[in-house]
Amino acid sequence: MSPDEDRTRGRWSQRGAAYAVWYLRAVTFINFLSAVWVSFGQDIRRHNVAEFFTPYLLTAGFASGVFSLFFAVTMRRRKRAAWILNLVLSGVFLLLFTVAMVVAPEFRGHGQNWFSFAVTLLFVAALIVGRKEFYAKGDRSNPKLAAAVALGGLLVTSLLAGLLVTVANTAQDSHHSTFLDRWRYGVMRLVSIAAEEDRFPGIAAPNWVNVVINVMSTLLLLLVLWAAFRSVRSTDLITSEDEERLRGLLDRQGDRDSLGYFALRRDKSVIWSPTGKAAVTYRVVGGVSLASADPIGDPEAWPGAIDLWLAEARSHGWAPAVMGASEEGGTIYARHGLDALELGDEAIVDTGEFTLEGRAMRTVRQAYNRVKRAGYTVRIRRHEDIPEDEMDRLLKLADDWRDGETERGFSMALGRLGDPGDGRCVMLECTDADGELRALLSFVPWGTKGLSLDLMRRDRDSENGLMEFMVLEMVQRAKEVDVTQVSLNFAMFRSVFERGARLGAGPVLRLWRSLLSFFSRWWQIESLYRANAKYRPIWEPRYMLFEKSTDLLRIGIASARAEGFLEAPGLPKWLNRKHLETKR
Repeated sequence: MSPDEDRTRGRWSQRGAAYAVWYLRAVTFINFLSAVWVSFGQDIRRHNVAEFFTPYLLTAGFASGVFSLFFAVTMRRRKRAAWILNLVLSGVFLLLFTVAMVVAPEFRGHGQNWFSFAVTLLFVAALIVGRKEFYAKGDRSNPKLAAAVALGGLLVTSLLAGLLVTVANTAQDSHHSTFLDRWRYGVMRLVSIAAEEDRFPGIAAPNWVNVVINVMSTLLLLLVLWAAFRSVRSTDLITSEDEERLRGLLDRQGDRDSLGYFALRRDKSVIWSPTGKAAVTYRVVGGVSLASADPIGDPEAWPGAIDLWLAEARSHGWAPAVMGASEEGGTIYARHGLDALELGDEAIVDTGEFTLEGRAMRTVRQAYNRVKRAGYTVRIRRHEDIPEDEMDRLLKLADDWRDGETERGFSMALGRLGDPGDGRCVMLECTDADGELRALLSFVPWGTKGLSLDLMRRDRDSENGLMEFMVLEMVQRAKEVDVTQVSLNFAMFRSVFERGARLGAGPVLRLWRSLLSFFSRWWQIESLYRANAKYRPIWEPRYMLFEKSTDLLRIGIASARAEGFLEAPGLPKWLNRKHLETKR
């Protein structure tokens, strides 16, 4: 086959897949419209009960709209299982059309039937033409999980239905029915959406009970479909060999990105470039392949690693996204078809140029001197210089001082403390005038001459301003650990707060700033910016990269889960991560 013919087939395949997805979206819209436009919905249902057929999945109503929407979403994500199911169902429906057209002359006399036949035929043809575009693989455990969900869900919902019917039964001879009869009634309504009440003497369920049972049936079916079409949840995590290779790349190229060391988190997976000179580390959360910061290694080898990472994401139906990329890394990602959105800025302090002198630093200087006069002192050591028994004590205090059960951080946090492999990390221990330990800071290496803030813990009963005091001690005493630059916290939407407060800021910018200030009551967006700004740092922008704008909500939820701001429902508290020493 010539290259031109191959390209032509590829274009037709893409068009076929696009038509199939848009058809399902159109059907979803009509189904939802018929649910709110009563007369329109009645017309469609009247066609279905007479001698007419409506096109595939167009059955009018909210429940059918939910199903067609589910299929539209899974088809847009190129799920192979969704393609197979749609092809089977629409093929059977088309076969019924064909049989009716052949054996029933009166059926051919209605124009709407010919229209429905043509639309369904086009949909089936589009599925066949676009078959190569539906390549996303599901998890191998999906069939077993879907069967378990169906059986377990049917048992639970049927028992609930039986209890509802028992409580709300209005039949005068209700004593003639047993709970087994009421359970069978619930099962029949769950399976068939309706039940022949004549078969169940002694049972007269109110309409609201039947509605509740039908809703449970719809939810159960959606849950079964979700289990059947679920994406592969994860890939192999970083191995000891991978970690060793990543450390080698960081030794050679670690100065490029202040967040590079966080690639060594052990809840990530890694994809290597064909040359092995670069790698992308990522984690799969909620169907999103979430990479953090820039690729590791030689920038000339980054495209090879990015290509393989994107190919893997698409093969599994994951949405690719990058959190916290630098301008250099974001530019390379953008060349591979990803769009960029500025998230905020990273605060970097040049220790050689930093000074507490001057009017601009007056407030910071006074706070620093106040804590110092209170007798607080800071000890700075590499992790490898801390004896094992002392490190065990620091680990216990770090866990005790943590705010909440969930460990937060992903793109700018290592997720562990005291690991033997992290000996070059730097620990700051702050003690009060009585020699009691009150706070901890931990920094990870940034190349050979830099540090990046990883962990902040303090006793809630300690002096206010203790963290600022420790950061200033780190910056001023950087020569003790041979450091010239320190990366501090990340400030989301920093430019909005800064430009929105200036004279002449436009109404849109002021409104955006007001909204962020409102949400800062819970998420400390503005306070984190101001906490960083007091050091007068160099601001380095960081970006989020994504492939499709329609995936932004999904990416945002996945990022919040990865960072620890959202928890998966039902996760036992004892499964949450703690800063325990990990030895391998």
